[in-house]
Amino acid sequence: MRGWWQELAGLVLPSDCAGCGAARRVLCEGCRGALGGGRAGRVRPAARRAGPVGLPVVVAGAAYEGVVRAVVLAHKERGALPLAGPLGAALAAAVLRADAEGEGGGAGDLVLVPVPSARPTLRARGHDPARRVALAAAARLRAGGVPARVAPVLRLRRRVADQAGLGARERLENLAGALRVCAGGTRAVEGARIVLVDDVITTGATLAEAARALRAAGLRVRAAAVVAASADSFGGETVGNSYRAKNS
Repeated sequence: MRGWWQELAGLVLPSDCAGCGAARRVLCEGCRGALGGGRAGRVRPAARRAGPVGLPVVVAGAAYEGVVRAVVLAHKERGALPLAGPLGAALAAAVLRADAEGEGGGAGDLVLVPVPSARPTLRARGHDPARRVALAAAARLRAGGVPARVAPVLRLRRRVADQAGLGARERLENLAGALRVCAGGTRAVEGARIVLVDDVITTGATLAEAARALRAAGLRVRAAAVVAASADSFGGETVGNSYRAKNS
């Protein structure tokens, strides 16, 4: 578990840019621009014409390559906590478009529901990357005049294997029925415009299972949004820079 001193050090001590290695910058302006949300658009899971059954509309904020990949991994695996803000910018742009293009579900508040991680994974990392980035995205949306909040209502109901190295079918089998809505979770998000959020989409199995769990609790999922997806998963459309310009 990360100690409080590690969190403090991550916030106040200078380090090299997580994207390009520029000295004494957590993230330089050039690399920050790669996460500005200018490429936000609909995506499909890698190597699939259509995602798993039940997968909602998915929008990604950036392509998972180069700088973006480096920043995601630095935040997720190495605990570079200040990177949640720039990653939240990419996710906010994705959420905004997902909310606009989603397939119905709620007319109330915009609620971001992060995909949960297994407890052993959280202990190893010392933080919850998806939830931390979701909070940063919601704060950025509110700053831009879009009321939004985070509701971490999903829980794992059983142990699952590490997804790394598993194929699309194996991931679906690994996660089938693994998630549930926590006690009181339904009331917390009922009637809201629910957007599932995660850092990266690969096969779509995780988001499909999360959507299934919410629907099983009687909730409607509007769409899903992720920080990044592989470059070849984008459908060709990209969102304009109006959100980025307004909130930069």
